[in-house]
Formats: sequence, C-alpha cells, structure tokens
Amino acid sequence: MLKKYYSLLLLVWGVSLLSGCSEKSNPTFDQQNFASIFDNSKFDASYFPIDMRETPDGGYIVLGGRRLSENSDFAGIYLLKADKYGKFVKEIEVPASTGVYPVGKLMEYQTKYYFFCMDAQSLQAQIANVDALLEAVSVTPVQGDLTYPAAASFANNNFILLSYNNNDKLSVISVLNTDGGILKSKGYDIGVGSDDQIITEKYVIEHYLRTGRQWPFEAGVMANGLYYFNGFYNYTFSLVFTNASSDEPSNVAQGQSDKGGLSGVSYLGANKFALSRFSYGNNYFLPGKDIPGGDPASSDFGGFTLPELVPDAPVKILQAKTDTKNALVYASNTKSKQIGLYFYEQETGTFISSRYLGFSNPYEIASLIQTSDGGLAVCGTTYLAGRFPRICIFKISKDELSGQLDK
Repeated sequence: MLKKYYSLLLLVWGVSLLSGCSEKSNPTFDQQNFASIFDNSKFDASYFPIDMRETPDGGYIVLGGRRLSENSDFAGIYLLKADKYGKFVKEIEVPASTGVYPVGKLMEYQTKYYFFCMDAQSLQAQIANVDALLEAVSVTPVQGDLTYPAAASFANNNFILLSYNNNDKLSVISVLNTDGGILKSKGYDIGVGSDDQIITEKYVIEHYLRTGRQWPFEAGVMANGLYYFNGFYNYTFSLVFTNASSDEPSNVAQGQSDKGGLSGVSYLGANKFALSRFSYGNNYFLPGKDIPGGDPASSDFGGFTLPELVPDAPVKILQAKTDTKNALVYASNTKSKQIGLYFYEQETGTFISSRYLGFSNPYEIASLIQTSDGGLAVCGTTYLAGRFPRICIFKISKDELSGQLDK
C-alpha cells in the first residue's frame, strides 16, 4: 500500500507541488513510493500530460500540452522535470512560434528525448528534442510535406510517424531518420465519398483542436518489417498493416465507423499484440492476440469486458517484468474517477490482480513506464477543485509491483 498522505503546498519556480508526505520520512521509501500533483500559480491555466520517461538521474521528464490563448487553435508544448522523489525541478513552456501540438511517444535516443510537433502556421510536422536536464529544446522541420502529426514511435534508429494529410484526406504512415529525412511514406484514404468523408474528417479535426474525442492513434513496426498504424481508414477507426509502399494495406483489423475499434495497441513480438478495444461504449482487454489475415473485424476479437471503466475508455498498455514474472499492465479510467491498473500474465493472458490510484480529485491515465529500480511510474491528469487540469505522477516500488503479480 502507498503510505498515507496529506496535502502539502510547496511553491517552487511558480509551480506548486501538492506532494504526498508521511508522518515518518524515509528517503529510500520516498523514492520508491510517492504521489505528486504539480499545481501552478496561474489557476486558470490548463496542463495535460502526453508521455513520460525516466532520466539517468532517476527523475522524470513529462511531455505535455498546455492551453494557449483563446485565439489559438492548437495546444502549446509543455515540458516538466521532476526528481526521483517526484518533486518539481523545472518546466518549459515552449513558445507557440517554435511549435505547437506535441504528440507522443516521448522517445529516448542517445542523450536526448524526442517528440513530434508542428509549425503553428504551415502545420508542417517537426521533430523536437530536449536534454535530460530540460536545458534546451531544439526543433527541426521534417524534410517533406507531412502535416498534422498524430502518433510516433522509435525502432531500428528510425522514427515511425502517423500523420494526417488534410488536403488529400489521408492517414499517412512514414519512416524518418533522426535528422527528419523521409525514408518511406504512404497515405491511405480516411474514406472515399463526400458525405461520409466529411463526417470522418470531422472526427480527425476535432481531435487536433481538442474539441472532440481524443483518438488513440498509434504507429509502429513488427519484427517482420511490416508497419502498422491505429487510425482512420475507409470510414473506420482501424488497425492498418502496410509495407508503407503499396497502394493497398496488407491487412486491416476493421473498426466500426467511430463506434468501435482498438483503444490500445502494444506489439509483443512475432504476430502477437496486447490490445484493448471499444465498442459502443463498452471496453474489452485482450492480453494476447494474434492478428488474423483477411481484414478481420476488431469487433470479433472478443476480450475481457470491464464494466467499471468509463465508456470508450482510453487505455495504456505496458510490458513489465519482475524477478519471477513477465506481465502486462493495463491502465485506464474508472467510473469512480480513479486510474485503474490491471495485471495479466503475459504468457497466458490470465488475470492476476488490480489496483486503483487516486484520491480526493478525479484522475485520468496518460502514460506508465517501468522504472530502472523495477517499479512502476504512472503519469496522469488530475483536476483540482474538479476543473483545473494538472499533471500528476504516482510511483510504485518493485516490492509492491511484485506483490501485485504474486497474488
């Protein structure tokens, strides 16, 4: 169990840390188990996390977004640095003139942490990076006509980017080198036909403007070299497989318009994925799934139903290891306004246990990682006074994680 908390307000560099404290402080325990909320003296400000990484000093970098002026269409870039105890160290609010609309993943390469964003005027995709101490942000335009970045990953020393071509109404999967040069790129229609295409495009644009649903876009590559993206294709929110060269996808796990599809995609190796799906408000977890050929319907994938989750819940999936087990950790938002963690055996897909994070305020999942000490760190959004979105981090020790997996 996490230690008991009471709220402590520390004003540091204009950011307040609402941090957990116990009656007796133990530095080792404080490093392995904590809960932190990062407030801000600008009470009408809005911050939301996107992804998080651990830094070599045991601390954390959070990639986030922030609300700009009422006249701005897109979110600004926000970066936060916390130490190994979950205490605030530094923040950067990147000027909108440098870039807007940050997207994950936050990817570590050599000594830098990379993410994608776009130019506020041209909407061109850009690669940004920052050092582990948050001393400087560097932004480089992608060397080609790629706009509206949606999701990214890093594999084989290359970036895999899902973006949106607003002119031709395409979901675009691209492979780029670390300098922003395009090695491969191919676009696929979000839908053919005026009326249905306009409806599908509406979902996409509302995602970017944050005026509608935030879609669980993903992009990655399999061991056989086949690329995949979770995004809009042919009127549906689908998981699409392609070599990023052919006019037609290799395979499509078809969704159900905007009513059904995959809410979480984590590649496990070979042809196997850990998935979650949504269908007309319901949620299902699929800890291990071989994707069949022949353009299957994701609605036929089955899975474990989770009635305690909010309708069409966002889901994050992590592969975690202890000394005795390989596990899959699913994280999502519950109707009780907590972050639910659900633990499954990776080999068999057997459910092991669950745990719930959050107290007092509403909490929502953004990201989770396994830390170098064998524990878990969970990053999310909480709402102070029920309406001011702020970033939070929970840390769970290796011993507590092992305890969850040994139940």
